[in-house]
Amino acid sequence: MAKDKIAYVCENCGQESPKWIGKCPSCGQWNTFKEIRISAETGSQAAHAAAASLHSSLGHKARPLHLRDISSKESPRIDMKDSELNRVLGGGLVPGSIILLGGEPGIGKSTLTLQTILQMKEHRILYVSGEESAHQLKMRAERIGKGDSEHLMILCETSLENIFAQIKDIKPELVVVDSIQTISTEEVESSPGSLSQVRECAASLLRFSKSSGIPVILIGHITKEGTLAGPKILEHIVDTVIQFEGDQHYMYRILRSIKNRFGSTSELGIYEMQQSGLRPVSNPSELLLTQDHEGLSGIAITAAIEGMRPFLLETQALVSTAAYGTPQRSATGFDHRRLNMLLAVLEKRVGFKLMQKDVFVNIAGGLRVTDMAMDLSIIAAVLSSNVDTAIEPGWCMAGEVGLSGEVRPISRIEQRIGEAEKLGFAHIIVPKYNLTGLDTRKYNIKIHPVRKVEEALRALFG
Repeated sequence: MAKDKIAYVCENCGQESPKWIGKCPSCGQWNTFKEIRISAETGSQAAHAAAASLHSSLGHKARPLHLRDISSKESPRIDMKDSELNRVLGGGLVPGSIILLGGEPGIGKSTLTLQTILQMKEHRILYVSGEESAHQLKMRAERIGKGDSEHLMILCETSLENIFAQIKDIKPELVVVDSIQTISTEEVESSPGSLSQVRECAASLLRFSKSSGIPVILIGHITKEGTLAGPKILEHIVDTVIQFEGDQHYMYRILRSIKNRFGSTSELGIYEMQQSGLRPVSNPSELLLTQDHEGLSGIAITAAIEGMRPFLLETQALVSTAAYGTPQRSATGFDHRRLNMLLAVLEKRVGFKLMQKDVFVNIAGGLRVTDMAMDLSIIAAVLSSNVDTAIEPGWCMAGEVGLSGEVRPISRIEQRIGEAEKLGFAHIIVPKYNLTGLDTRKYNIKIHPVRKVEEALRALFG
């Protein structure tokens, strides 16, 4: 009988080493190597047995094929009955793929997964829960409004071998594991959630998925730093990594693709948290804009792009005299360091003195936006609050601001202008360089090209 082996794995990047090393030679991090025990016989035997019961052709060994003989036709995808999730996955769930869904505790990962598979009534689905009881899942399904589904089977189990035994009997068409950190195999002598357990369980589920053609959805935890818990190799093993993010105090959630072997990582899904579950938001612009802000200073509308989707956001700013010696700089939903840079540009290039004033910036709706085209609306909202003058209704803007005060060109300008026109805006401020080769006659919205921040502020405030 073969002996177990001891190896050391970097928990940050997945680099392996036969002995402990202080500094990882791959990622350069210190004290990240953890000891794992590699069993001679892992849970892969159970995975192969479960796959073999579903496909008798598993016994044939793989043979090399000529590239010209391999079909390039895309396999039919499984409809998830959710337009936002289908968009993020690239058109649906690919058979034989393994997906990792991560997010903060309580953000709605289990709710999103459960309400999605409850709608897939034409597929036999096995939901493996290692965290919640069957009673809790039944209560959640009833709250969503679909507590009488016959195609969904619940298994409360944490042993990988028992899970594969049930898969062999049930023969499901989709397997959901909630969560991968709670699953353990008997072949590894460590507690559930450890590096070795997560590594071996994920590898066994991968072998099962690829050999049987049955897709597997894994739900994973994230650490305090916002990264997926467990070894980095977990992200390398799976085909798709999607992250569910948002502020628990707000109603909106964003489903973002971090890695996707079967589609683009630029797609984005937006959900609204309701009492009856998560509702896909097909037109986020209408929900993210407050309808009644006429006459209020410190509010500017921007045409932003997140992933491939354009939508209009409301940027709020408040400028007040500093009550203490050091002025405060606070940003919610926007990069704090970039806010400081924009305030320095506003003071140096435009001439507005904000050194002794508190500045607070907020992106309405609780969203966190990384689009550089937000710069122009941030400056406009700050200046509007500083002079206590409201921006006229019907104006929106998009543009990146450079250190010399110039308005730099941005991407997907046609989509931004089209979204603003669709929502009834009459004026939009854009970088002048973006109008090169653009036919502005096809738009009913009036386009104001600017080269510098001063020109944009002059167009807004006269």
